[in-house]
Amino acid sequence: MANRLDRLHVRTDAAWAALEAALARRAVVARAVAGVTADPALRSAADAAEHAPRVAREDAENALTRLLSEVDRAVLPDPLAPELLDAEHRLVIARRVHGDAVRDTLVQRRRRAVRWFKLWGTAARPEYLEIAEPDLAP
Repeated sequence: MANRLDRLHVRTDAAWAALEAALARRAVVARAVAGVTADPALRSAADAAEHAPRVAREDAENALTRLLSEVDRAVLPDPLAPELLDAEHRLVIARRVHGDAVRDTLVQRRRRAVRWFKLWGTAARPEYLEIAEPDLAP
């Protein structure tokens, strides 16, 4: 049981790393979009989302999602619009994988034997990242 829990914690950490990479990629693409659209609010939201501490990450990412949803994708240059859509797709997939890993880890941590013997050791309790999913319509 302890080995399974340890593997789940490793899976959760790997899923968080992938999610963080997807969030960073979207922030980079958002800054490129802000450069094309000359939108300083979008640029500052992308910077804030990329540099926000984990506790404030949800609000910063939701603000970036909201601003990106207001961008007219038809005016973006040809390589940038598909890049933004791809970054958003990868973000949605990474968030779902992370959510599944967190859910599985928390289910294992709730088991009676795990609680009694504190088999999670020094591993921190994993947390969900609740962010709004972007609209992925083409």
